[in-house]
Amino acid sequence: MKTKAVWLKLAILMAVTLVLLMVLSRIGWLVDDRQERQREATQGVAASQAGEQMLLGPMVTRWCVESWVDTTGTGKDLRVERQRREFTLMQLPTHLSVDGQLNQETRYRGLFKVRGYAGRTTLKAHFADLAALVPVAEHKDGQLTCADPQMAVSMSDPRGLQAVEVRRGADALPVVSGTGHSTFPRGFHTALRNLATDQPLDLLVTLQLTGTTRFSVVPAASATEVHLRSDWPHPSFGGRFLPSPATRKVDANGFSAQWTISELATDAVSDVLKGQKDVDTLDFSMVDPINPYVMSDRAIKYGVLFIVLTFVCVGMLELMAGRRVHPVQYLLVGMAISMFFLLLLSLSEHLSFAASYGAAAAAVVGLLGFYGAAMLGRVGRGIGFGALIALLYGALYVVLIQEQAALLIGALLLFGVLVVVMVVTRRIDWYALQGGQDAARDPGPPTARPGEQDRA
Repeated sequence: MKTKAVWLKLAILMAVTLVLLMVLSRIGWLVDDRQERQREATQGVAASQAGEQMLLGPMVTRWCVESWVDTTGTGKDLRVERQRREFTLMQLPTHLSVDGQLNQETRYRGLFKVRGYAGRTTLKAHFADLAALVPVAEHKDGQLTCADPQMAVSMSDPRGLQAVEVRRGADALPVVSGTGHSTFPRGFHTALRNLATDQPLDLLVTLQLTGTTRFSVVPAASATEVHLRSDWPHPSFGGRFLPSPATRKVDANGFSAQWTISELATDAVSDVLKGQKDVDTLDFSMVDPINPYVMSDRAIKYGVLFIVLTFVCVGMLELMAGRRVHPVQYLLVGMAISMFFLLLLSLSEHLSFAASYGAAAAAVVGLLGFYGAAMLGRVGRGIGFGALIALLYGALYVVLIQEQAALLIGALLLFGVLVVVMVVTRRIDWYALQGGQDAARDPGPPTARPGEQDRA
C-alpha cells in the first residue's frame, strides 16, 4: 500500500507542476503584453517627436531638360513634333567625413522609457570635380537647359532637425526643406551658384538633430570616414559595417567608434546613383542591456527549472526530517515561486532590475522560510529551506546577468544539484521507504503449522 501511495503522490506532484506551468504561461503572456506596450510607446514617441535617423549626403544634383525636334513623313504628311526629356545629374563626394557627438536623451511615455539621442553632427564633403554635372545631349541637335546645381542632404525624419548650417568656404548658404530627389525626398537642400565643373568643391554641413534609438549613415562617397561618440555605455553596432576594433572604445562613460569605408567595399554609391531605396548603412543603436521585460521573460523561461529544484529541496528535507509534506503544501510553495516572477515584472517598471530582483527574492525567501518552518516542523529546517531558495535565486541572477555564460552556469548548477542529491541520499535504503518491498522479494522459510509441530 505504501508503494502505491508513493506513486500516487508523484502523480499528484506532476499534476501540481502542470498547474504551475499554466500559471507561469499566464505571467509570460503578461510580459509579452508589456513588451508590446513598450514597442507602442517607442512608436508613439517616434511619431510625435522624431524616429530613427539615417543620413545620406551631401550630394550635388542638377536638374536638366533636353529638347529636340522630331520630323516624320514628307510633303503633305510631314509632321514636326517637339520632344523633351527631363533628367537629374548627380555627383557624390570624393571624400566624406562624418563626426557626431550624440548623447542619450531618455523620454517617457507613461511608465515606459524610450531611448533617444540628441547632439551635433558635422558632414565634411570634398568633391575633386563636378564632371558628372555636365549634361550630354542624347539626340541630334538637342538643346540643353539646366538649373543651378544644388546640394542636398537626405534624412529619414527631418522633424529631428533642430538647426542646420551649410557653408561653402566662408559663405553661409540658405537652406530649403526637401531634397528634390525622387527616392530620398526628405531632408533639405541649398542652391550652389557660380560653380565651375572642373574645379574642386568643399562643403561643410553642421546639424543639430535628435532621434530615437538608432542612428545610421550611408557611406555614399569614394572614401568615407565616420567618427561617432556618445555617453551611452551600451551601443549595438549594426548595418553592413562594424567599427574598427583598434579605434572602438566602450566603457561606463560611453563609447567612441570610427569607420573607414572605401567605395570598393560597398555598393552604396552605385545604389544611390541608380535611385535604389535599400542601400548599405553603418549604424549604432541604444540598447538597454537590462530591459526589465526582456530580463523578466528570460527569468520565466527558468521558472519550470526553479519549481522542480524547489520541489527537490522540499523532498530532500521531507526525506531527511521524516515528516510528510502534503501535495497541497507543494502547490502553495510552487505558487510562491511563481509569484516571484510577477513581483519581478511589476517592481521592475518602477525600480532598477537589481533592486526589483532583490526585493522580490527577499519577499519570497522570507515567505517560504516562514512557511517551511511550519511545514517541516522546526524553525531551523525552515531557515535551511529558505537558505536553499535564496541560493537558487542567487544562481538565477548570475545566469540572467551573465548572458554569454548562461548555458555554462546553468549546466554547472544542475550538475551541482545532482551531486548534492546523490551525496545526501547515498546511504538511504530506498526499498525500506517503500514499506516492505524487500520482504515481498524475500519471504524467508515457511512456518510449520501447529498440528505438524505436535506430530514432530
